[in-house]
Amino acid sequence: MLLETGLYEWLLFFHIVAVAVWLGGLVVISVLATLVLRSGDLELVRRFTGSLRIVGPTILAPSMLAVLAFGIWLVVRTDAWSFGQGWVIAGLSLFAAAFLIGTAFQARSAIGAQRAAERGDKEAALRHLRSWIRGMTAIAILLVVAAWDMVAKPGL
Repeated sequence: MLLETGLYEWLLFFHIVAVAVWLGGLVVISVLATLVLRSGDLELVRRFTGSLRIVGPTILAPSMLAVLAFGIWLVVRTDAWSFGQGWVIAGLSLFAAAFLIGTAFQARSAIGAQRAAERGDKEAALRHLRSWIRGMTAIAILLVVAAWDMVAKPGL
């Protein structure tokens, strides 16, 4: 049975796993950030934001790139899908929006929180962390909508 699985099924499997890692990672790290924020502990803010320098490049970025790569490969691999279909355009647009928020906004918020915590500026550190959590929430919502789009394929 395993050997009978075609390339399309494997691509779909890895695409779904990458989405699960990316979205799941965002949710878990957002919950942790909320707990750190509620604690109001400056040292926890510093340690949490410092850990983002590891989690981002080793887990979130690779899973995000895998989502994109396997998604594109899936569209290219089958005649049933094309880049002109509305649900594919919507999925890629949602991905682009999540990517832009992550690269343009999230990094600055995390760095701002960490620097403020290192300076001992509790108010600024918590403000930056709150902004970071809002950005993660926006990304998570975009990814959930993209997942719905991929499953429902509206317009087909």
